Amino acid sequence: MRDRHLKYLFVLPALVLVLVTSFWPLLQSFWLSFREWKLSRARESRPLWEPEYDGWETWPYLLENYQRALEDDLLWNSVQVTSTFMIASVIVSVGLALGLALLLAPGGKFRLTVRTLLILPFAMSPALIGISWRFMFQPDFGLFQALFGVLVPGLADVDWLGDPTLALIAIIGSDVWHWTPYLTLVFIGGLANVPRDAQEAAMIDGASSWRVFVDVTLPALIPVLAVGIILKSIFSLKMFDQVYMLTNGGPGNSTQTLAHYIYFNGFKYYNMGYASAVSYLLVIPMFGLTWIYMKLVFLKK
Repeated sequence: MRDRHLKYLFVLPALVLVLVTSFWPLLQSFWLSFREWKLSRARESRPLWEPEYDGWETWPYLLENYQRALEDDLLWNSVQVTSTFMIASVIVSVGLALGLALLLAPGGKFRLTVRTLLILPFAMSPALIGISWRFMFQPDFGLFQALFGVLVPGLADVDWLGDPTLALIAIIGSDVWHWTPYLTLVFIGGLANVPRDAQEAAMIDGASSWRVFVDVTLPALIPVLAVGIILKSIFSLKMFDQVYMLTNGGPGNSTQTLAHYIYFNGFKYYNMGYASAVSYLLVIPMFGLTWIYMKLVFLKK
């Protein structure tokens, strides 16, 4: 007789691993967000509010880390940088990936080779991409600087990583280069499920290639596009590696994302309680996006 519970037994090791590596740290950081812990001054944290000593009327002290976060200009600067980065990165990555997918979907020897090579940028470590792009943007001997000198002479002497706007553009560019190939392969898979008979019927009726794309192909791709956009948004929200290696949040705080700001407070200024509270400004939208992603991918099955 077939055991109904055998499938749950197979999933159990993975579930335990997720609980240990994800949910337990989340619970610990939430508990820590209501405490004060400066690693440079104490080996253990202490509660921000103790009713037996402070009195029940002072319970708002418990939310001191969260109140500080709401009044922190540097925090809101990092939120703005993260939002700008996420919107620009998602729009450009998805747009380029969709265009490449439409070009490569028909197949052919050359296109098959290109599709194989597309996975290489996504396979690279984000930290390695950040280091590589930092060298390529080096003003004296960088590859990009040399190319700009030939193609756009006016940009030859521009210090990209020293300008607040251009530095953010450089980070967005590195992330687009990293993610576009992966999204292209996802969209190619989505195009394979578009009904060919509907496309052929539209062309027989005299519809142009653009109308076939807008009226037939794009509606069929919407579920795949939605999954790609949500997935890219989740990873954009937690962008850290390339920021740390490429600009380290500079110049000033112009490229400091929320994940980078959390890292600085926790591991440079050693304020673990405040860093834990700020991290939940990142956890909350990621939980929302993850719920949407799970609903799109799994709940319809």
